Amino acid sequence: MLAWAATLAACLAGPAHAAPERAASEPAVDAGWILSRIARPVGSHTPFVEVRGSKLLKAPLRLSGEYRRPDAATLVREVRSPYAETTTLHAGEALIERAGQAPRRFSLSRVPELAAVQASFGALLSGDRARLERHFHVEGGGARGDWTLDLVPKDPALAQALQRVVLHGRGAELRCIETRPAGKGEVQRTLLAGAATRATAAMDAAALAALCTGDAGA
Repeated sequence: MLAWAATLAACLAGPAHAAPERAASEPAVDAGWILSRIARPVGSHTPFVEVRGSKLLKAPLRLSGEYRRPDAATLVREVRSPYAETTTLHAGEALIERAGQAPRRFSLSRVPELAAVQASFGALLSGDRARLERHFHVEGGGARGDWTLDLVPKDPALAQALQRVVLHGRGAELRCIETRPAGKGEVQRTLLAGAATRATAAMDAAALAALCTGDAGA
């Protein structure tokens, strides 16, 4: 469930395109500039590649699929590989559907990180910093061609599960989301848009991490 705390911005990613040239003289940016660029209208969708590490696994679990925002109040996460599963957040509820199993539905109030997703979802999509800051400490930095947006939860219950969410992007493209759990849990990374397109099956965890942060030169 922790990965969903990062997906609140997933549908903001623009279409995949070639990365812009990085200029040494690029002006610094702040959270307001970033939020104004990544806001997206209803109907947005983007491919994703999600990497989950665990000491119980010999290799990181790699998921791929698509995020969709069919309307202003709904976020859909469709996993297509290595299994098929669709999770829908809408009207304070989560609906999980997997082939061959009965659908599962539960209130977001049962899971603090999912409740935070629902509460902050509209704020990110509309670029509403004031509303976002009701739930997170927000700090942006970097340059237009290589920026980060840091979200640290204010709610104590959420902070027990989630240390922070770090968004990485270039211009108006959100390329990667890092979900950093509280305690000793593994960092989870979700590659989006151009970064997801460049993520090949042969890439190891280190290469995917570099692609997430932009260190891979992509």
